[in-house]
Amino acid sequence: MVDQLATEIIAIIKKRVELESGHRGTASIVGELTAATELTSIGVDSLGLADILWDLEQAYDIKIEMNTAEAWSNLQNVGDVVEAIRGLRTKGA
Repeated sequence: MVDQLATEIIAIIKKRVELESGHRGTASIVGELTAATELTSIGVDSLGLADILWDLEQAYDIKIEMNTAEAWSNLQNVGDVVEAIRGLRTKGA
């Protein structure tokens, strides 16, 4: 079951991937994202991950304290990103 937070984070990731690929609006190259979707399978590299993390910091008014190399090793799929943000929001609450 996908909750509201997961739905929002998936939308943020999808928007960033489409923006980075040059596809905007209805021209979707990403398709359906799920928690199991591997970040590399949708073209997210280390720079793309940094951009996604920045977007999430802005959206949720949080600070993500991890360098890109560490983030890359810990965040392999969309579900990993969702759980990391959930944890940061819980700490800040």
